[in-house]
Amino acid sequence: MTGTNDNGQAAEFITVGTGEAERHIAIALQSPAAGNGLAHFVWLGGYRSDMSGTKAVELAGLAARLGTGCLRFDYSGHGASGGAFVDGTISRWLEESLAAIRHAAGAIGARRIVLVGSSMGGWIALRAVAELARQSDIEITGLVLIAPAPDFTSELIEPNLTDTERTALAERGQFEEPTPYGPDPNIYTLKLIEDGRKNRVLTGAIETGCPVHILQGMADPDVPYSHAVRLMEHLSGDDVVLTMIRDGDHRLSRPQDIAKILEAAETLARGQ
Repeated sequence: MTGTNDNGQAAEFITVGTGEAERHIAIALQSPAAGNGLAHFVWLGGYRSDMSGTKAVELAGLAARLGTGCLRFDYSGHGASGGAFVDGTISRWLEESLAAIRHAAGAIGARRIVLVGSSMGGWIALRAVAELARQSDIEITGLVLIAPAPDFTSELIEPNLTDTERTALAERGQFEEPTPYGPDPNIYTLKLIEDGRKNRVLTGAIETGCPVHILQGMADPDVPYSHAVRLMEHLSGDDVVLTMIRDGDHRLSRPQDIAKILEAAETLARGQ
């Protein structure tokens, strides 16, 4: 199944789920050059972001320059994918991520991959590593986590809920919050928060089995840099690098930020 994404380029769709839970997920695949020996890239976007964002497109550009493969996709309720945003949960978006990764493994031979996760995508990356280690021959050779927000529903949202927001969750099953990143407010549902508790990773040692590079802005208004430090403390491997960007915001989309992200991704793809 094919269609068109926001850039006017051909997009492929895969089906995830069955019955009422069925949704069509838009993916963009770049095949590796012949003889490529580098790991492939998989982009895992943030909450309400899509695969046409600056960092995702820059990662695809890096893959093209290196001659390696790249997978980008939109979670359900995001970008070109089907499904309602308010139905989204970490478990639902994780299921879609794993389906897209398995599709890429079969379609372009992406069996050695570097996961590049931004914000919520960092949480999904950590969950995906655990799931793939149990049930797949796909090898994760590295993680690049950009302003990662693992457990953000229980660690960053729930403790700061106002009485009005708690009432809205109880009565309407969701609340809205203004965001500086667009005209529409963020929507947080009770379903998302309850599911988030089931997917927590900051509860003990996190064993990724691969090198990890975290990039975090110290001027991030959404995910405090102390959250990245806490994540690093939970990562059990010795090969964990934390890069603090003093004036970096949450998006880390300035040219100098992008350069750091791409350098980390290329290093892990080369196995250095």
